[in-house]
This record gives sequence, C-alpha cells and structure tokens, in this order.
Amino acid sequence: MARRIAIVEDEPAIRENYAEAFRRHGYEVATFATREAALARLRERPPELAIVDVGLGDEAEGGFDLCRELRAQSPTLPIIFLTARDSELDAVSGLRLGADDYLTKDISLPHLLARIAALLRRVDALRGATGESARLERGALGLEPERLSATWRGEAVPLTVTEFWIVHSLAKFPGHVKTRDHLMRDASVVIDDSTVTSHIKRIRRKFIAIDSTFDCIDTVYGMGYRWNQDA
Repeated sequence: MARRIAIVEDEPAIRENYAEAFRRHGYEVATFATREAALARLRERPPELAIVDVGLGDEAEGGFDLCRELRAQSPTLPIIFLTARDSELDAVSGLRLGADDYLTKDISLPHLLARIAALLRRVDALRGATGESARLERGALGLEPERLSATWRGEAVPLTVTEFWIVHSLAKFPGHVKTRDHLMRDASVVIDDSTVTSHIKRIRRKFIAIDSTFDCIDTVYGMGYRWNQDA
C-alpha cells in the first residue's frame, strides 16, 4: 500500500511539482494550500508524513501554527518543514514546535526523498520492534518502541519520532558518549550539528516539564552526549 504524504504549500506550481514527483516515486499525496484546509482534512484522515511550508497565504507563520496543531494531534507524526526561509531563527523555531526536520527549497529532490524515506523507516522500525526485549527501562525511564511511547516516572513524555530515536540511542548504553554522527546514524537521518543540538534541548525541556530535577542527558563538550543514569 502506498504511503500517504500531505503537502501544505500555498504556491500552486511548487505544490503540484512536488506532488507529481512524490507520486512518481510511489507515494499517495494529498495537497493543501491553506492551514485551515489541511487541518480540517488531516483530522479526518491523518497522513503518514507531513511536509509544510512556513508561510501560508496571508499567514506569515501559518506553517508554524499548523505544526503545533498537528503535533498536538499526534506526537509521532513525522513533520518536515520545506521552506524558502533559511534563517537559523526560523529553523530553531520549527524544531522547537516539534518538527522532525527543517529543509530549504534549494534541497535536491533525491536528497528530499532520502530524508522522507529515512523518517518513514524509523517509524516502521520502531513499530516493528516486538517482545519483551523491545521495551527499554533505565531507572525512571521507560521506552516502548512498538507504541512509540516514552515515560518518565510513569508519566508520558510526548517525544517526536526523531526525539524518541535520540533518547533510545542514548539510553541503550548509559554512560557511553554518543557523538552527533552516532545519533544521526542511529536515527537514520542526516542533519547538521545545530539541528541535533536543538533536538537535545527540546528533549530536555520535555523531561524537565515533568520532573524539574531531570538531569540525565550530559553534554560532553567537544564529543557529544551521554545518558547519565545516576543523575
């Protein structure tokens, strides 16, 4: 069965060009020009991945608002921003809202397709993990790949797919330093150092929102990050 992708882009030519390209590569594609139209339809039939522009018609940051709304509906829906806005502030804002990736429209089609495939593979891999060995427990942390769920002291932590992979990678071997390259490889995604840093900051905030004493992710300066189970 074809994987279903939603494209939310207000420029008709760009929207249809991407849609046609994705269909040629075997995806089912739903397209939307506005935040309102996308939200109304995607509530009824959620996609398996969403690609969203930041500026949508008269809404200069409509894509940010849509990302926030989609993320509230589904913590694990893969969301990619694809936009002409290339400032670091915009990229950080998108990641803070829960996007899994932030790309600019000068990205090549093969590269974009590879990023999409990597995100979908991660969802499949997590959901394909079964049995007792699939559940990972590290002190107060509980990770269930089959359900894409994370808990801290019994309370659910709303991690995105990318965030889940990063936490899983770190917690699998407590005390071992994971470089940014290691984290990218474990997450089957190619992102730059600043994006990894943004994801780590967002993960920490989510745990701290549940437990203000949370301090299990150490930054090892010049090397990477590690899970400190004794914290």
